[in-house]
Amino acid sequence: MTGAPRPRVRLIGLPTDSHSSFLRGAAQAPAAIRAALASDHGNMATEGGLELGADIVVEDAGDLPLDETPADVERIGAAARGAGEAGTVPIFLGGDHMVSHPAVAGLAAVHGPLNILHFDAHADIYDDFEGDPLSHASPFARIMERGLASRLVQVGIRTFNRHCREQAGRFGIEVIEMRHFTADRVPLPGVPLYISIDLDALDPAFAPGVSHHEPGGLSVRDVLAVLHRIEAPIVGADVVELNPSRDVNGVTAVVAAKLVKELAALAANPRR
Repeated sequence: MTGAPRPRVRLIGLPTDSHSSFLRGAAQAPAAIRAALASDHGNMATEGGLELGADIVVEDAGDLPLDETPADVERIGAAARGAGEAGTVPIFLGGDHMVSHPAVAGLAAVHGPLNILHFDAHADIYDDFEGDPLSHASPFARIMERGLASRLVQVGIRTFNRHCREQAGRFGIEVIEMRHFTADRVPLPGVPLYISIDLDALDPAFAPGVSHHEPGGLSVRDVLAVLHRIEAPIVGADVVELNPSRDVNGVTAVVAAKLVKELAALAANPRR
């Protein structure tokens, strides 16, 4: 990338889990992911050869001052919009999956309706989960009903109940259930592309540090195989639902950090 401006990625921590439906703990994720990124156990190289810091400028904006009030939604949206307007690609370190809704809203204000590639064990399209329309089980229902996304592709789903099937039909969501998964059959949305990775998309063997263990999931290599097929640069991403209190030897935090690096590489995709 000699002679070209270095792409800029902005890390934004979202320490909130007030819309979790089962266990709290995801608010502690940003610190755990940053520690794994900075650990001497690895380096800043991505699998495609780009290096964070050398080929990609990484700005760490720290954690947003979230306080579990309705104002958090506006704070997250404003941070996303500010990152987009500054020409950076925000990667949000969650936090529960509620955060995807305001993050996408903020970026859509800059780029127009996004296309979304979403990895998860759950579709997260409940109309109103347990009386909480902002539940981490509902962000993509809010996104789709507001017209914030033109296309939504979901990968790894393996808890697809009747209500969610109805919601997927209502919104025209493309769902690759885990039982049908191969990396080459995942449709890749075009630009402007946002990627959301709920760590429980992974089988608990690869990511034990999540609140909702759902066996039969993706491997880390499965997720990377899909990401490495993407040829367009992304406009933003999130890695959510790490619950450090359930992690084993920091394994899930390391996985999250690995995914952050590969997402940063997509922000600088040399094949664009």
